[in-house]
Amino acid sequence: MYVLPNWYYPPIKDTNFHKPYLCNITLTPNSHPPFSLTNPKMNLFHRPLATTLCILLAIFTPHRANGATCQPDEEAGLLGFKSGIRSDPSGILKNWIPGTDCCKWNGVECHYNSTRVQRLSLSGQPEENPKSVLSGTISPSLSKLQLLDGLYLFDLKYISGPFPNFVFQLPNIQFIYLENNNLSGRIPENIGNLTKLYALSLVGNRFTGTLPSSITELTQLTQLKLDNNSLSGTLPKTFKKLVNLNYISLEGNQFEGTIPDFPSNLRSLKLSRNKFCGNIPASISTLATNLGYLELGHNSLSGKIPDFLGKFKALDTLDLSWNKFSGTVPASFANLTKIFNLDLSNNLLVDPFPEMNVKGIESLDLSNNSFHLGKIPKWVLSSPIIFSLKLVNCGIKMRIEDFKPSETYFYDFIDLSGNEITGNATSLVNSTGYLVGFWAARNKLRFDLGGLRFGERFKILDLSYNSLFGKVPNSVVGLQKLNVSYNHLCGQIPKNTFPASAFVGNDCLCGSPLKPCKKSVI
Repeated sequence: MYVLPNWYYPPIKDTNFHKPYLCNITLTPNSHPPFSLTNPKMNLFHRPLATTLCILLAIFTPHRANGATCQPDEEAGLLGFKSGIRSDPSGILKNWIPGTDCCKWNGVECHYNSTRVQRLSLSGQPEENPKSVLSGTISPSLSKLQLLDGLYLFDLKYISGPFPNFVFQLPNIQFIYLENNNLSGRIPENIGNLTKLYALSLVGNRFTGTLPSSITELTQLTQLKLDNNSLSGTLPKTFKKLVNLNYISLEGNQFEGTIPDFPSNLRSLKLSRNKFCGNIPASISTLATNLGYLELGHNSLSGKIPDFLGKFKALDTLDLSWNKFSGTVPASFANLTKIFNLDLSNNLLVDPFPEMNVKGIESLDLSNNSFHLGKIPKWVLSSPIIFSLKLVNCGIKMRIEDFKPSETYFYDFIDLSGNEITGNATSLVNSTGYLVGFWAARNKLRFDLGGLRFGERFKILDLSYNSLFGKVPNSVVGLQKLNVSYNHLCGQIPKNTFPASAFVGNDCLCGSPLKPCKKSVI
């Protein structure tokens, strides 16, 4: 197919009938192209440029009937949806006016060669504009849109009611995205009847109950996203039947039991923040070829981390945090050369930690295990793209001046709390221009706090339980969170809004929120 740049298309005032400008050519749905791509004598590239452009425009420009607006029943269906909306403070549906062309209504997309509605896509932006939301319900009148293949309602926040059962009356429905609204109730038991579905996303609602076993009848499904609801119970044992599934995310629910088998072509498996238990099943090894994201954090999984995970050569992200994994990290992890995000924090893992051969780690969290790293690994220091490093209680004994990453520019978060790190952190903090948070509580750091300089992005500082001295600088006032308690600081505290716990346990600090300073101190 030939795709023409936008500048080939001149302005057209009559939007109900797209006709190539200055071209005396009219093509009907039954007409044939006046050229052949295979016959050199009829090849369009042998014609004058203007003629060629006209032909292409005539063939590939969508046509709609003269003066056409909406099918009456489809207009009624859309207006029925609008009538179910109680509040539209930002005017998302303001151009949904009876008698006008519904194909131009906000969020309505029609088939390229007709006035029949193909997709409905409405999005709010509540974080950027609190008024960019809708309140109300999803009217069953949308069942009148018989050619609808996609229903997309994103971030509307206050759309309530149950799962919209009218979708079972839409013979062509292929994509359902109802994300970050306020829908509730159970997922219908007959969800498996939507056999043409390619994608189902119910992220960020209040759905409850178990996941119907019939969901594994959706054999065309490529994407299933049910994050951040209140779904519970065990997962169906027949997920493996979904042979086309490449993305599944069930994070932030209350699913329990063991992890079932999944189809081998999965690229993303996200089950974090549930109640899954048991070992990582051996069947997960069948995902080694394609899996890029394996996220199992915040569950109750146990046992050893399986050695076969070292064969996941495409793995980008591995999150096993906040479980009960024990033993050592497999030496095979040295083979994970493409991994960018590794989180093994808050388990029962022990030494030795393998030497990794990563080309560039973006985020690493090994906190709160029983590691005795001694120093920050070289493969971490050599990463040119790392933005988050968390090594809390990792048995690090070194001078902070010896922490010399090859690149500090990208660091957003550094947490080295609970180690035995000594020295002066001034150079590290001051040279990290994009740093957002620095935690180094419960170490043996000793330096003048007044020497720190905070960049515009810097928001969080925790240097409690060290041996800092000097005064609290005025620059801390711009931080969101601060803790410099239990050091050797003195002098008047700058005017601030932090609690007293941020400053207690120092030698001679005074002023709000602590006791007033004596006149001699002021």
